[in-house]
Amino acid sequence: MIYLDNSATTFPKPDSVYDFMLNFYRKHGVNPGRSGFDAAIETEEIVFNTRKMLTELFHGGGDPNRLTFSANATDSLNIILQGLAEKGDHVVTTMLEHNSVLRPLYCMQQQGIIEVSHVPFDEYGYVHPDDIKKAIRKNTKYVVCTHSSNVIGTIQPLKEIGKICKEAGVLFVVDGSQGAGAVEIDMEDCGIDVYIFTGHKCLMGPTGIGGSYVREGVNIRQTRFGGTGVRSALETHLEEYPYRLEAGTLNLLGIAGLNAGVKWIKEKGINNIHQQEILLWDRLRKGLQNIEGVTTYCARDTENQNPVLSFNINGFESADVGTMLDVDYDIACRTGLQCAPKVHIQLNTMNIHGTVRLSIGAFNTEKDIDTTIAAVKEIAALKNK
Repeated sequence: MIYLDNSATTFPKPDSVYDFMLNFYRKHGVNPGRSGFDAAIETEEIVFNTRKMLTELFHGGGDPNRLTFSANATDSLNIILQGLAEKGDHVVTTMLEHNSVLRPLYCMQQQGIIEVSHVPFDEYGYVHPDDIKKAIRKNTKYVVCTHSSNVIGTIQPLKEIGKICKEAGVLFVVDGSQGAGAVEIDMEDCGIDVYIFTGHKCLMGPTGIGGSYVREGVNIRQTRFGGTGVRSALETHLEEYPYRLEAGTLNLLGIAGLNAGVKWIKEKGINNIHQQEILLWDRLRKGLQNIEGVTTYCARDTENQNPVLSFNINGFESADVGTMLDVDYDIACRTGLQCAPKVHIQLNTMNIHGTVRLSIGAFNTEKDIDTTIAAVKEIAALKNK
């Protein structure tokens, strides 16, 4: 199989991730923070070390305890977006967002809690900071923006948006699902107040683990309560981090895999991995754009770009192209709306049921790309017979 669905989840993972997870769970599969025996203490050390590595990776600040874990990015986005909003607030977001951002905002809008403005992107797939500025109102609580689009791969101008948010006195929340581990990020330099991540994509961890880093001074209202293993006599949930946003037993196996994934990324170098992937993306882009009947979307050049490419073949449903790539060529991809419907509204691809999305990962090769280009060319030629 040629796997080109890395935006959904990276596959395969590095061998070191599989090995560490197995060894960890055999030796340290106990509950941290609840007991004082050696295995529990060692488990807590791995958990804290993972918090520390991610805090450093995101340049979040000096307190690793403000790095909290959850089930995934969607889980954390619900915790953060609902925990920040109060009745009467206004929120600014973009047309690039995934449903993990859109649906919590829509739900709160339907409940009469907030109003939402959706800022469009330009013909190349980028949100203009000035459009964010124009959308901010007196009652705007926060701006929430994707780090990188999961449909077209464009990396957004976070530093410029963060500066506008700071000047306006509003919070800046970033959905880093497609950015964390893919490209360098500096929360402090970009003025990001909350950065949300998932483990199973470019951080090379397993599914079922994600989280957020919350800058000091940002107040997230608690929406979950339960056991922490600390000061159990209290009737109320603890307010300090990390317990403030964590309740119950953590996904220790997921954290262990995330720990190993981050170590692998640091060893290889984020920029080195990205450069390798984006060279393959550019090869793919040029190859597809030379095929008659193929339309690519917002795929201009390699600047501020992640290795994600969406396309369609004239006369074909995207789902049919995906099926042919799978069945006839053993190429795995994603078709449809990719859980980001507003992107497709603006791209005018809703009426043709979305796009075919190819997303490149660290283990893809030039041969994978050339085989895919040849396959798309053969499929496109079927309409000319």
